[in-house]
Amino acid sequence: MNHAAAIVLLLLCSTVAFSQPQVTTKSKKAYELYVQADNFRVRGQFEEAINLLQQALDKDDKFVEAYFRLGVTYANMKENPKAIGTYEKGLSLTNDLRLQKLFWYELGELYLLTGDYEKAMKVLSAFVNNENQSKPRIDRATVLFRSAEFALKNKNDTSAYHQRPLSDTVNCFVLQYFPALTADQKQLIFTRRATNDPNDTEDLVVSKKDERGRWTTPVSISKNINTRLNEGTCTISADGRKLIFTSCAGRDGIGSCDLYESRKIGEDWTVPTNLGRNVNSAEWESQPSLSADGRTLYFVSDRRAGLGRRDIWISTLGDDGKWMKAVNAGKSINSQYDEMSPFIHANNRTLFFASNGLPGFGGYDIFFVEKDSSQWSAPRNFGAPLNDHDDQYSLFITADGKKGYYAHEEDLPNGHSRSKIYEIDIPAENQMKYRSNYVRGIIRDKDDQHPLAANVELINIGSNAIESLVESDSINGEYLMVLTQGANYALYINKVGYLFKSYNFNYSEVRDFQPIVVNIDLEKVKEGSVAVLNNIFFDVDKYDLQDRSTPELQKIVRFLNENPGIRVQISGHTDNSGAADYNRQLSEKRALSVYNYLIKSGVDKKRLTTKGFGPDKPVATNDTDEGRQQNRRIEFRIVK
Repeated sequence: MNHAAAIVLLLLCSTVAFSQPQVTTKSKKAYELYVQADNFRVRGQFEEAINLLQQALDKDDKFVEAYFRLGVTYANMKENPKAIGTYEKGLSLTNDLRLQKLFWYELGELYLLTGDYEKAMKVLSAFVNNENQSKPRIDRATVLFRSAEFALKNKNDTSAYHQRPLSDTVNCFVLQYFPALTADQKQLIFTRRATNDPNDTEDLVVSKKDERGRWTTPVSISKNINTRLNEGTCTISADGRKLIFTSCAGRDGIGSCDLYESRKIGEDWTVPTNLGRNVNSAEWESQPSLSADGRTLYFVSDRRAGLGRRDIWISTLGDDGKWMKAVNAGKSINSQYDEMSPFIHANNRTLFFASNGLPGFGGYDIFFVEKDSSQWSAPRNFGAPLNDHDDQYSLFITADGKKGYYAHEEDLPNGHSRSKIYEIDIPAENQMKYRSNYVRGIIRDKDDQHPLAANVELINIGSNAIESLVESDSINGEYLMVLTQGANYALYINKVGYLFKSYNFNYSEVRDFQPIVVNIDLEKVKEGSVAVLNNIFFDVDKYDLQDRSTPELQKIVRFLNENPGIRVQISGHTDNSGAADYNRQLSEKRALSVYNYLIKSGVDKKRLTTKGFGPDKPVATNDTDEGRQQNRRIEFRIVK
């Protein structure tokens, strides 16, 4: 290489070494500090980045790109007021449309997140009207604009919600969040973190109500569940006996975070098991929510098959006791952005969730949809004051619809945060259409009173469809079944070797619910065992079976098919109103109506007899309406 060529090459290298992209500063030192700052920013070393960017601005206080990057850094630290002030300063220094669009886009979201909705609409409108290259950014800015428009219109439309933090007995940690309650509202389960350190482990804790209705000090839910690693967001069935939670390390995982299940038997929780590949994927699964009976699971995943970045998915429990292949909740719920924190109410009809892809008051708002048949309604914003310009991630509504529980996070001056669990009273006019009550008790063997594990089945009489199915505890016999407004229910208790029992709960009409306690003694299948058929219906003074008797009649057919060696007597009974002979004839005809249905359904008539007793065998007083109603009945008795 000759000397002249070497000089040319040296000059070229020098040009490359000192060249810089087109920026608004001519100060090489300011630019060098600007580049160094971003090396720290992308590694999360924000204080170092801020120091270097401020030095760059000391060298050139009109360095627009440095203001922009300083604003980005403050925003990464969630110091929104500082970020806004910095962006506004940078924007005031430029007429370059390319740079203005960068500021407009970032300011639009920050104005929305701080509740300055008019400014948000102004800059987002300017961005959308001038941007013609980035469709994802145009789409996002459009969503943010619609949220600002919605919030400005609805921010003063607040109902008289009374909200308060739970006592310091419960809120005794630095961070507590994602609360869940049992249907009887006597147990509160939530996730806690003892410090602000993001590497600190999460645990699941439970607080119980004492005799005076006060929440007790939270304790670890179980040594079988909590480990030295993370146990995160959880959900619990209405009876408090099935728990599903998130764990991200240290277990037999499939993806980055998986869902696990544990069952409570007596007072002990079982060792958790992974829900398997029908629910968990190679990606991230978290934030589960169980239906009241523990047979339908809603959860969040960022798997690639979704409609957005994070979607809500649904899995149901098969007859074999295994979770079926999860399906996406669909476009009526999931947007192209993030849906999180699903909560299915005890009524199994109302689904609450958080979204940043629907018009709201800020980043994430709480929305809800209602199921009519198999379709979900369009999402509705839960409204202020629960939703505001701050992010709101989760909400739990009690079975009776009267109270809600959620976690509220506040930023502290040191850059850390603290969260507390709040309770909110929901005014009657804002309570959901379908509220729920529950029936609970103990199932025992009638002879020796030992507890039984039995199936408890709830059937909607109108649709002849199973609404819910739970099992009583094998150690203590306890069961709990949720009853939701809007239907007439048949409740069946079944156990192999025992005569089934039936109960009726008419929840067709709106009422002020009170919890129901029914302890149930099951009789073994043997001669003399009797079942009262509480869901056989006739019109007054008639003997034709009403259509709503079908679930009970089919239950009898199944029982007889499962027990082919028994014979039964179908007997009719009345109260003492009217002539005794007439009542005996009417009760005999009603028993015959049941007999004929069973014969038509394939039951051998040799196994059946009928008898009309009229008013002769009362089981209660005839002096009250309630007593007379108990005396008007059809019985099912095992005979030789």
